[in-house]
Amino acid sequence: MRNYQKELDRIIDSCREAGRVPRLLLHSCCAPCSSYVLEYLSQYFRITDYYYNPNITEADEYRKRADELARLIREQPHLHPVEFCEGPFEPERFFETVRGYEDCPEGGERCSRCFRLRLFETAALAEAGHTDPETGEKEPYDFFTTTLTISPLKNAAKLNAIGEEAEESAGGAKWLPCDFKKKGGYQRSVELSAEYGLYRQDYCGCRFSKRHDLKL
Repeated sequence: MRNYQKELDRIIDSCREAGRVPRLLLHSCCAPCSSYVLEYLSQYFRITDYYYNPNITEADEYRKRADELARLIREQPHLHPVEFCEGPFEPERFFETVRGYEDCPEGGERCSRCFRLRLFETAALAEAGHTDPETGEKEPYDFFTTTLTISPLKNAAKLNAIGEEAEESAGGAKWLPCDFKKKGGYQRSVELSAEYGLYRQDYCGCRFSKRHDLKL
């Protein structure tokens, strides 16, 4: 079984030895899950935090989670810069993606299709590269990854497999292997959520997970 945390450690060590601070595109699902990931990765990467989650199908819920993530980024200290980038609110893409799989159990094919939608969209943004908001200059992303693996309910192997597949369309950006549950990541996210008074939702975002009342 692969140890994604050790793979991440090796990449970080390699970049530090080379004296580089790589640019990372981080797909974020919400502020609580992002809290530890940003605290951790901002020590080693310049991060663009990409909020793209069409599975959150209720507009008010989507807005609440996006605003909470933006607030966290403003208030949390980071060694290297973290920028917030909000993607479009397009639940119709989610419904089209999971059509026919609405009744699948949590963690099944419906969730896999949802992960693919979000990670391939992140890869597309990685391919476009980073545009400096002040100078307008473009710079390629070195890596892209997601906060989703921090959840005890998410399958890290499945998410990494989809991320590695999406790498082919990421314009040279590499998938950053991850399992942010490791090193007490999930527990630290709970602590940071309390410290910053973050809104902690009690379902993934789509109406199908809500009916199962799954705690994150």
